[in-house]
Amino acid sequence: MEKIAFISVYNKEGIDKFAKDLIDLGWKIMSSAGTAKYLKDKGIEAMDLTDFVGAPIFGHRVVSLSREFYAMLLARREVKEDMAELQKLKLPLISLVCCDMYPLIEEINKEGSTLEGVIEKTDIGGPTMLRAAAKGGRIVVCDHDDREKVIEYLKNDKKDEQQDKNFIKMLAAKAEFTVAKYCMASAEYLSEKSYKGILGELSDNCCYGENAYQNPSALYEINDSPSAIDLRARPFSPTKFKLLTETPLSYNNFCDRDKIIQTLTHMAAGWELNFKKPIPFMAVAVKHGNACGFGVSHDKMDALKKMIEGDVKAIHGGSIFTNFKITEEEAEELIHYKMPEGGRRLLDTVTAPFFNHEAIEILARKKGKCRIVVNKNLDNLKGESLDRENRFRYVRDGFLVQPNYTFVPNFKEAVIEGDSSIIEKEKVCLDLILAWAIGCTSNSNTITIVRDGRLLGNGVGQQDRVGAAKLAIARADDAYIALTGEDSKANLENAIVYSDSFFPFSDGPKVLIDRGIKIIFATSGSVHDKEVIKDCLAEGATLVMFPDKTSRGFAWH
Repeated sequence: MEKIAFISVYNKEGIDKFAKDLIDLGWKIMSSAGTAKYLKDKGIEAMDLTDFVGAPIFGHRVVSLSREFYAMLLARREVKEDMAELQKLKLPLISLVCCDMYPLIEEINKEGSTLEGVIEKTDIGGPTMLRAAAKGGRIVVCDHDDREKVIEYLKNDKKDEQQDKNFIKMLAAKAEFTVAKYCMASAEYLSEKSYKGILGELSDNCCYGENAYQNPSALYEINDSPSAIDLRARPFSPTKFKLLTETPLSYNNFCDRDKIIQTLTHMAAGWELNFKKPIPFMAVAVKHGNACGFGVSHDKMDALKKMIEGDVKAIHGGSIFTNFKITEEEAEELIHYKMPEGGRRLLDTVTAPFFNHEAIEILARKKGKCRIVVNKNLDNLKGESLDRENRFRYVRDGFLVQPNYTFVPNFKEAVIEGDSSIIEKEKVCLDLILAWAIGCTSNSNTITIVRDGRLLGNGVGQQDRVGAAKLAIARADDAYIALTGEDSKANLENAIVYSDSFFPFSDGPKVLIDRGIKIIFATSGSVHDKEVIKDCLAEGATLVMFPDKTSRGFAWH
């Protein structure tokens, strides 16, 4: 039986090579008018579909949507009656389909797009063809990147029957998924978002869920967003992170990664907006989704030390992220700095843009229990790295959708109640950005204390703002005791505080001011703002304020 491949593509880049490779393997090519002409112009012989299904209707708009074509796709090889009927109709069996679809998603996203334009770019023949080929058990190619894989598959004469079935089944699954994504984009657009779907592609299997009994669990890369035309352009998508060690990441590791990438990119965006200088070295430690150490410096070793000094207790068993390469020198610092002589700090994960071999050996624990993860994009953080895709969250029998956390403070636009000259000081501005980047990406309610590019205390997840202030101070005191061994309180003078919303009364700021803190970054919007401002000024404190409606930092309820 002749091996016939049907090719019909909108984007014709590289299709001539694929067709030539098929011909070299003994296949014949059938195509629709546009693709057939393109191939013939390239010197590639291709049968025209119209020779089998009749003249096109509506100026080639209706060609492949014919019963003859679908007979060629759906006829069952193993059913004698099907094959006899094909022969009677003088129709060949199509064994391979290579098809893409009109660029609907691009049209939806195009500036000034119209309903008429979207309808014109809504493909019917392509999705129908892909689904029919999938149902018919044909080799179906809907992804440009799969063409070479298919050629290699066809060349392999040692594959067994199960390999055959699995390969064809996975191509069919991708075709169905691609069509589902395409149709969902259309439904969302036409309904003006009354309909919404979430489609994903398996990225990683977790070693367990949030708790050990919540198993199996897995990470899926979102692959359905109408705005995500090229998923490969996303610098921090799951597939951009590579695990270098043996033990799989857990559900909690992936949650920590999501939070800390938000923290790092917020810091980068804030720095870029306010300083317009190269972003400094950053090192972050995270525990249960919230930063417990953060160091910023123009020296990478100093950044690591500041991070560790933030809370030497909490960092034990935590996850580390940096925006710089980890060599043996940095690895030794992570493992041994501020540890008792002969002691070794245990870390759960370390993520960086690069590692050398020696660093991996130093960091790795028995059986790879310290997970080493690399993403080269971490060394190129920019303001544009901020995640702007909508965020969603499962709730019982539904899910919530909201815009991402995208507010970035420009301190030239802040309302300063008190000493307005502080904004001109780079050191103060850096600490304001750092405190904000940590606090607005921690579980609300949050009060965050920083000084000299270092996190001192992060009071997160509290039901009231006074409690969050007390917790931040308590964490700073505990961290100081663990760091120095002295049974005394931390010196918080010249520290800077971020509050993720306004202070409803003066009691919260008073807790902070009583410990020597004089600069507080908070939102405005309380009915008692005037009273709070008056009381803070009376204590010699300065408030840096943005309106709560635009800048409140509540996150991860």
